Amino acid sequence: MSRISLPEFTAILDRELPITRLLGIHTEAITHGQGRLRMIYNPDLVRPGGTVAGPAMMALADVAMYAVVLSLLGPVELAVTTNLHINFLRKPAPGDILAEARALKGGKRLTVVEVELYSGTAPGDADRALVAHVTGTYSAPPNPDAAAVSRAIEAGSWE
Repeated sequence: MSRISLPEFTAILDRELPITRLLGIHTEAITHGQGRLRMIYNPDLVRPGGTVAGPAMMALADVAMYAVVLSLLGPVELAVTTNLHINFLRKPAPGDILAEARALKGGKRLTVVEVELYSGTAPGDADRALVAHVTGTYSAPPNPDAAAVSRAIEAGSWE
C-alpha cells in the first residue's frame, strides 16, 4: 500500500512545486513503488522541429520519480534528485506524454527509479510509443523503515 495518497501527493505538488501546473503535469495513479503521470499537451512545450521539448520531458520524469519515492517513504518533502539519466529514443509527436515509473532499489537514503515516457493516450493503446527511458536516484532523510522498503522493492512485493 502506498504511503501517500493521490490527493496528498497532488497537494504537495500544488503547494511546493507549482511548476507542475505550468507544465500541465497531472498524477493519474500512485501505488506503493509505482506512479503514472501525464503531461497534457501544450503548444508552448513544442520545440523547433515540431517535437515536445526535452526539458519538459525531463521534468515529467523527475516528478514521476518523486511520486514513486513518496509512495515508499510517505510525505518526505526533502527528498531530492541526485541523478537523472535520460535516453531519448524517438521524436514524440505533439501530444500528451505519459510517464510510467517504478522503484528499482531502495536503501537507507537512496532510491533508484526507472521511468518510461510514452506518446499516446493511455496505457495499452496500440498507438502509444516509447519515446524516452529514464533512470534516476533520489536521496531522502534517513528512513527508519529503509530495510523493509528495500526488501519489498527487491521482492517485487510493493503492489
